[in-house]
Amino acid sequence: MLGVGVDLTEVDRIRSAHVKHGAAFLDKVFTPAEQKLCLAKADPYPSLAARFAAKEAASKAFGTGIGAEFALTSVGVLNGPEGEPIAELDEKARALLASRGATRLLLSLTHTDTLAQAFVVLVR
Repeated sequence: MLGVGVDLTEVDRIRSAHVKHGAAFLDKVFTPAEQKLCLAKADPYPSLAARFAAKEAASKAFGTGIGAEFALTSVGVLNGPEGEPIAELDEKARALLASRGATRLLLSLTHTDTLAQAFVVLVR
């Protein structure tokens, strides 16, 4: 294990930001694929919050925080064939992964109606 990060996000925080800022908020934080996946749900906010938590957890695992090296859209979280979360990394995130000596970013998500949590591990 080369890096680990965890984050807990309030679902209402994501809901409020979307209501206040609209599509601009979604475009700043989520990839188009994440938006399509989550907005198709009857209540997209728990899924959006879990993905936001994953981005924060990934930034902690990389040791960078959110900024010039790592943008919120550097990691997108989609679903694999069995519904498992899979990370889609942009060029910045792939470069960070390689610079840390890692080959994979593993993640786990969970949420309730009010809270979402993500756990990220960087491995060889």
